[in-house]
Amino acid sequence: MRGAVFHYDADHDYGYISGVDGKRYIFSRADLTEDMNIARGMPVEFTPDDGTAHDVIAAKPTAPSLDGSLQQRGRIAENHSARPMGLWAYFLRALIDDYRNFSGRARRKEFWAFYLWFSVVFVALFGFGILLNLAISGFDDGPTTSIGHIPFLLFVLIAILPSIAVVVRRLHDIGLTGWLVLLCYTPALGAVAFLVFGLLPSQFGKNR
Repeated sequence: MRGAVFHYDADHDYGYISGVDGKRYIFSRADLTEDMNIARGMPVEFTPDDGTAHDVIAAKPTAPSLDGSLQQRGRIAENHSARPMGLWAYFLRALIDDYRNFSGRARRKEFWAFYLWFSVVFVALFGFGILLNLAISGFDDGPTTSIGHIPFLLFVLIAILPSIAVVVRRLHDIGLTGWLVLLCYTPALGAVAFLVFGLLPSQFGKNR
């Protein structure tokens, strides 16, 4: 299908393509089949799949339509490329740059990348604390101090706000209000709500 880039957020690595069918499709750089600069109004061809665009390639411009060509509007917008981000980069950005960002959006990749590395660091620091306590107290007598858990506790305190913020942005991305983040911290529904919020696909339109 043919279309044109409607919007692309290089920092969060997601954007929208306006298809010739009048619908908009979400995409990221992972959906591109070739390395290319992404600019608003850029003509592309892609494979639509349930609201997402895959196998995106640059297309030759077509003649302007009566309501103005998307290509002409694209010349006014940004024309820079963005390098794809890995899971660790998503985690660091959510932890350091977006730790108090409660107004943006987070795609499923960013959401799960954050909590994947959060779990890895969580377990690693907890295990390190146990080993450090044993090393201080002696392996024969067992741990008699908790000083080794200080790095673990500091990490948990630092990650509390970013972990809430990334859930709020994920809720925005699926078209829900960020206040539903409270469901993730209820005893009965927390795990189910967390899983559902993380698996639902991105929705179009402005944040509620």
